[in-house]
Amino acid sequence: MIRPRGTRRPDPAAEAHGGRKPSWLKVPLPTGEEFARLKDMTRQLGLNTVCEEARCPNIGECWKGEKATMTLMVLGDECTRRCRFCAVKTVDRAAAPDPEEPRKVGEAVAALRTGYVVITSVDRDDLPDGGASHYGACVEQIRAHSPTTVIETLIPDYMGEPLSTLISSGPDVLAHNVEVVDRLQRKIRDPRCSFERSLTTLREAKRLSPNTFTKSSLMVGLGETHEEIVDALVRLRDAGVEFLTIGQYLRPTTTHAPVLEYVTPERFDEYEELGKDLGFLYTASGPLVRSSYRAGEFFAERLVHERRQETSQGS
Repeated sequence: MIRPRGTRRPDPAAEAHGGRKPSWLKVPLPTGEEFARLKDMTRQLGLNTVCEEARCPNIGECWKGEKATMTLMVLGDECTRRCRFCAVKTVDRAAAPDPEEPRKVGEAVAALRTGYVVITSVDRDDLPDGGASHYGACVEQIRAHSPTTVIETLIPDYMGEPLSTLISSGPDVLAHNVEVVDRLQRKIRDPRCSFERSLTTLREAKRLSPNTFTKSSLMVGLGETHEEIVDALVRLRDAGVEFLTIGQYLRPTTTHAPVLEYVTPERFDEYEELGKDLGFLYTASGPLVRSSYRAGEFFAERLVHERRQETSQGS
């Protein structure tokens, strides 16, 4: 087990937006025929992707080759919550969901020919069920158009009936992100969010569907201590979470929360070892790791297919 450490001083180079980033955070600009094809496809179908909306640094890597991966964002591109880390637009009341979106999502996944797809959504507190029924219809349409594709749903903090609605659509992996350690929740996330509420969502999802893998993600570089990271990981594991990702927070604009530290690759390696020690089935930890992370998705895809096979043999 890793030795506890105290609070580190903020990295002065990290405090100002646009300051010099370390070499391990530099990535090439996205290019290539496959990148252009996927970009055109999302435009033609009127789809939103987290890859673009959240300015993911890995878009060039994920949108290329035969194993291209994409995270589709449903229920529009406007969120009703105001988290200080997120680049997605925020409003009090967003546009009505596109009733044709579930079909478009199913068609897009079939056209993408991917073995693993992540579907996420903005928060829609302005809708009676938070958009869970629409979200679930998207999952069902993927099943209809691409039945072998493994589906991960990265959901808001659904509870009660909305969570049951989403789970009943049959995702293979249910992800919900705690985002930051407990102490930083009110500072970084919308006031309606909390670490315990997120844990409740993850626990309840596992109770409702024990065979569905659960997943969460943590950002670092916002002033958290090592002890707080350990506490967060222990509580996630106690809630039954099986897949974990840990990545560097990068400030989208000067109006968002500042980066207080650029965490080194060596410390990310230590976090990955900690995840293994705590019993997560998979821990992806690195500066450019995001909740939707290509290597982790390939690992999860294999586990889901193994579980499907075991289930079919047992029935």
